[in-house]
Amino acid sequence: MEITFMDQTNSVSEKKISEIDDLLQFAANYLELPEDTEMSVTFMDNAAIQVINRDYRGKDAPTDVISFALEEEGEDEIPVIFDEEDAPLPRVLGDIMISTERAKEQAAEYGHSYDREIGFLALHGFLHINGYDHMTPEDEKVMFGLQKEILDAYGLER
Repeated sequence: MEITFMDQTNSVSEKKISEIDDLLQFAANYLELPEDTEMSVTFMDNAAIQVINRDYRGKDAPTDVISFALEEEGEDEIPVIFDEEDAPLPRVLGDIMISTERAKEQAAEYGHSYDREIGFLALHGFLHINGYDHMTPEDEKVMFGLQKEILDAYGLER
C-alpha cells in the first residue's frame, strides 16, 4: 500500500512516520487490501484540525483524528465507476488527519505513551476510511473489536 505522509507541524520524526507506516501496512495486510491501495496521513496541530472539524463536521473544537473516505458516497452523490479492464486504477481509500497536540494530550490523560496514542489514532482513522464506523452499538462493537485485534496482533499495547 502506498501511503503519502505530510507533516504540517514539522515535529514528527522520520522514525515515527516509519513506525506508523509499518502499523498501517500491517493493518492493510490484515484486511487483505490490494497492493495498489493508496491513502494519505497528515499530521497537524490543534488549530488546523479545529478548522477542518468546524468546516466539515460543524464542531468548532479541536479533535484527535478526522478521516475522509473517498469510497464513501455522500448524500446526492453519484458513484464513479471505471471499467477496470480498460484502465486498472489503484484503490484510493482517502485521507486521515491527526492532531499531534491532541495525541500528546490524550496519551497523558489515558496514562499511556504518545507512540501508542498516535498509532491508535492512525489505525482508528484507517478503519474509518475502510468503511468501519461506531455510530451504533453494533457497529462500535465490530469496529472497536477489530481495532483491538489489529493492535494486539501488531503488538502495540497500552
